[in-house]
Amino acid sequence: MEIGTQIKALRTARGVTQEALAEQLGVSPQAVSKWERNATVPDIALLPALSAYFGVTIDELFALSDDTRMERIQNMLWDERVLDRAVAAREEAFLLDKARREPGDGRPYELLADLHNHLAGEHQASAASYAKMALERDADLKNAHSELVRAMGGRLPDWNGSNHYQLIDWYQDFLERHPDNWHGYLFILDQLMDDGRFDEAQGYLDRLAQIDQTFRTPLYRGLLLWYSGQRAQAMEVWEQMCRDFPEEWCVWLQMGDAMARSCQWEKAKEYYRRGLELQKPPRFVDALESIAQICQITGDLSGAIAALEEELALLAQDWDTTTGETADGVRRRIQALEEQAKRQAKIIISKRAADIVQLPVLACISSICVTGALRSGSPAGRAPRWTSPRSCRR
Repeated sequence: MEIGTQIKALRTARGVTQEALAEQLGVSPQAVSKWERNATVPDIALLPALSAYFGVTIDELFALSDDTRMERIQNMLWDERVLDRAVAAREEAFLLDKARREPGDGRPYELLADLHNHLAGEHQASAASYAKMALERDADLKNAHSELVRAMGGRLPDWNGSNHYQLIDWYQDFLERHPDNWHGYLFILDQLMDDGRFDEAQGYLDRLAQIDQTFRTPLYRGLLLWYSGQRAQAMEVWEQMCRDFPEEWCVWLQMGDAMARSCQWEKAKEYYRRGLELQKPPRFVDALESIAQICQITGDLSGAIAALEEELALLAQDWDTTTGETADGVRRRIQALEEQAKRQAKIIISKRAADIVQLPVLACISSICVTGALRSGSPAGRAPRWTSPRSCRR
């Protein structure tokens, strides 16, 4: 659609005449008429005024195709940390309209789910921040603790509030209607195992094995053994999986996850590295994300920073992504880790300085005690041998 046709559609939708629009823009009605007939186009200087008048972006004046607009929405969700509420509402209206116009296309609803999850994530981040502020003022605010855990995706002790029965019910119905959909089996298995419903999980695993001959079946067979406490048997299944699918990068990434769950950190990092090496461009960043988190958990801040810097390089090289929230979020984490490392270094320096100050005092006290003991003839023993400040710093 050309810009003149879009101007006409916007004008008629708003219920204004060519004359009224011309007066608003300071041009003649004949000029507006020529635009709408696509005989001429508006001067570029008028585009901001046109977009403001109709309440649309300049891009929307050029009436992007549906596919292009959906791609732009997806990029917006990837690149923007906080969505403009007016833009979000406008894109939601477009997606709802497209879903209505094309009932056989599920992509508009998929993007709508992504859009609302993005907005929910923004609200959760705000909730976490406010809960922390509340606890800084009063550490005994029970509800603030609960809200913080909820906002940050933590586990609450209440079984009725943490189990997945509703999601499991939905996937049970889904698989009755789509019995050959392997995605559905993986998602219901995840929920059943997390809820400890192992007997039911075994039934769905058997059904998965009938339609899937990839690494997924042994992967989930091992997971079911692992979660049910049979870890040695799980490792045997996974080791065989690695022998059967040695070039499948997902296998090694999942092995890294298994090692991380059992706190075998170094082994997990080895598996993640192997999974990353086997990927073909464009590679995913999951392995580097996992390595960075392991390093942070184990106190290796420099290792975490190095993994995140490697992630930034991968994003630039494989995905041509150097700006937007995908990259900016990684940069913020690096900055936070660098500041944490500086704070820790200051604490260590202060502690060492305090130790150095205390050593001469302790040595003097010891000398007095020993001298007194010798003078009194007491077998108080030898004075302890105090190390020098230099040896303390080694």
